[in-house]
Amino acid sequence: MHMTRLERLVELVNDHALDGFLAQTPASLGYLVDFPEDAHERFMVLAVHKSGKHCLICPALSSIQARRAGITNIRDWRDGENPVALFTDLIEEWSGEAGVFLVDDHMPAKMLLEMQLAFIGIRFVSGGSYLGQLTGVKDAEELAKMKAAGELADQVFLKVKSSLTEGMTELDLEKVIRDEFSRLGGNPTFCIVGFGPGAAESHHINSETKLAKDDLVLVDFGCEFQGYNSDITRMLSFGTATAKQKEVYDVVYRAHEAARLAACVGAIPAEVDRAARQVIADAGYGEYFTHRTGHGIGTQVHEHPNISPDNTTPLIEGNCFSIEPGIYLPGEFGVRLENLYSSSSSAVSFNAPISPVLEEV
Repeated sequence: MHMTRLERLVELVNDHALDGFLAQTPASLGYLVDFPEDAHERFMVLAVHKSGKHCLICPALSSIQARRAGITNIRDWRDGENPVALFTDLIEEWSGEAGVFLVDDHMPAKMLLEMQLAFIGIRFVSGGSYLGQLTGVKDAEELAKMKAAGELADQVFLKVKSSLTEGMTELDLEKVIRDEFSRLGGNPTFCIVGFGPGAAESHHINSETKLAKDDLVLVDFGCEFQGYNSDITRMLSFGTATAKQKEVYDVVYRAHEAARLAACVGAIPAEVDRAARQVIADAGYGEYFTHRTGHGIGTQVHEHPNISPDNTTPLIEGNCFSIEPGIYLPGEFGVRLENLYSSSSSAVSFNAPISPVLEEV
């Protein structure tokens, strides 16, 4: 169990004069206590108090695994019993009937509402940005795992290039990607495949669309490996690329490089975002770049810090994030180029370099 992470969380809670943190998601539980359990619809929470005490309230069917993870203070419940009563007893012991507790951003609304009804005098506050101050800074061991996950994604992309065949569907290529991750020992987590106009949809839903000669191909995929995630986006032309496709690719590549060069320790994420966005705007495609330049990544595919126009918190050593500018021309094609980086004196990549020219296969 990561006692140092719990201790850092307790320090953060006390620094902000709060009463505790209520962790519920597999990502938070895995990060804090090596217990990435998903309770699904059942009530489960790791309560961490400002005093340093912590207690897991969980379904009885999870208690054996929790003890194996090293959690000793457990109050479990069985189906048919009221778990909220265990929660109210615990909080009353710690804080009485008043206080301010941070909660996981992705805690189910049903569970949060049950806790709010049980304690009218306690205020529950979004805790994502607080926990993000911890998860957003990776140590050497975490960085090594991020690098290993990134290298798996690079290997899978080589498989993509050798697997493209006329008439295959987006779903066929998704299966190739997922199978290759599994063969290499990674747990595939997501996969976007866009052929032709499908690449113009930034979060395209894979379909039975067939690959045709001279189609542009967008692939955006990742895996979990040893608890950490990869995420890359690559472009290929299945045949001869048009002059316009090459032009747009070049603009996105230059935007990616501008952001990469800007993403050093001390840089403001909003300025990193602006560096990419300016290149695209100057080329006349500003309205077709419709999302942030990047997102934090680690035990979750999306976490802190975001490389977005509204993030003014400077990057620090150990931050890990994507850089993924894109241009999306509805009904025509889209281009997005994504690698993962950690901030240092300059951005350090977890992936092989992106090709400076659109590859034709």
